[in-house]
Order: sequence, then structure tokens, then C-alpha cells
Amino acid sequence: MRVCVFCGSAPGARPVYLEAAKALGAGLARGGHELVYGGASVGTMGAVADAALAEGGRVIGVIPRSLVDREIAHQGLSELVVVDSLAARKDRMFERSDAFVSLPGGYGTLDETFEALTLQQLGGPRHPVIFVDLEGFYGSLVAFLDHAAQEGLVQRAHRSFVTVVPDVAGALAALQG
Repeated sequence: MRVCVFCGSAPGARPVYLEAAKALGAGLARGGHELVYGGASVGTMGAVADAALAEGGRVIGVIPRSLVDREIAHQGLSELVVVDSLAARKDRMFERSDAFVSLPGGYGTLDETFEALTLQQLGGPRHPVIFVDLEGFYGSLVAFLDHAAQEGLVQRAHRSFVTVVPDVAGALAALQG
């Protein structure tokens, strides 16, 4: 299975974020999964990729040319796909993935995750979308999604597209089905 991980280009304020990224990358590789991610060498993105590679995993990075030009592209990947825009990056990641896992992250992480959910809502392929609610990071967001469903603005069937787990072990278990 190819698992797309959405996470940050920053390491976060607490060590737990990098630790989780490393654990997820290593766990995916040990489980025989390929990692698809944003192609950067920095932040939690770099950590998840490095950990998967250290365990002998296959890692596919997809990065816009503008970020390659800033010299943050990971140069040690199994495959680095350079695209022209963030929109093309998302398209390519979605095409090449069977499941999506969101670690704590910022705007880009949320953008990518919600586009994956929106595509499914509009009839695209149904793939797992897993939020790793590390130490309650996504708690307010999950409450918002529940509220939107209660208010009839997100269909209950579409709300069920989201799986929320407390940690990396939960994400790896959810991927096993």
C-alpha cells in the first residue's frame, strides 16, 4: 500500500512531533508500505522520510519546483517528483496513494487533507483518511467536524470518511484494516 503522509515543513514546538514522524516513517517501512509525501528534507516531512529510508522503505517525494529552488528538496529519496505548482503536487500525491495520514501540521497539512476528503465527497476513490490526534492536537478540529455534521453542513456519511487515532500506533493499526 502507498500511504501519503501530510505533515509540516517545521519541526514543531515540542519534540513529540518529530518523534511521531520518525515512528510513523519507520512503522510504514516495516509494514511494507511505500511512503508518499511532500518531498522536503526539513521539519516533520524530513523526519518521516528519513525514518522510512533508514528502515529500507521506498519513499516517493512530490515537490513543487519553487521549493526545489529553495534547496529544501530531499536528495536521498527513492523517487523525487518535481512538479510546477502546489496544485500539481496534490494531484500527483493523490494519484499515487491508497491512504492518507495527517500528522500535526499547519496550513499545508490541512489543505492537503481536506482536499483528499473533498475529492472523496465528490465521488473520487474512497481511501482511508486518518488524523493522528497526538496529545489532542486535532481535538478542536474534530469537534468542528462533528458540529458541522450536526448542523447538516457535512453529511454524516461524509463525516465518516475521517478516522481519528490518538497516536502513531493507532494510525498503523488503522491502515491494517
